[in-house]
Amino acid sequence: MSATATAQRPVPVSTRRIRGTAAVSATLATSVLYLGARVLGTDFRITDPGKTEAHQLILPEIMVFTALFALLGWGALAVLERVTHHAKAAWTVLAVTVLALSFVPIGIEQATPATKVMLAVIHIAVAITLVPMLRTPARG
Repeated sequence: MSATATAQRPVPVSTRRIRGTAAVSATLATSVLYLGARVLGTDFRITDPGKTEAHQLILPEIMVFTALFALLGWGALAVLERVTHHAKAAWTVLAVTVLALSFVPIGIEQATPATKVMLAVIHIAVAITLVPMLRTPARG
């Protein structure tokens, strides 16, 4: 009796699944960072310039904003893929620009240094998660 080896074909992974995973991963990453920072004492209280009342950022806000921007990034990439052959390069420039601009509100808000640092880390974590995963082509 001889054993026959069956060739295993890779399971195809769709672009949609990869990009959906990217959005979920970014949301989970920011949630973990937020919760870890809260445990370590970061208050996540911000005050707009010219205002006196502080706003307490809460986990659902962090999650919704992350998911919203992940979906906007995905949508922007999908549109660019339909209109240009250089979609990934154009989208990457757009993503880096959005990341850079996202630091402006952090700089002008009144907050503790720990809050500002953690918000910057959260923004960077979103980019680190989304950019490579959204650019990943489907496999299979």
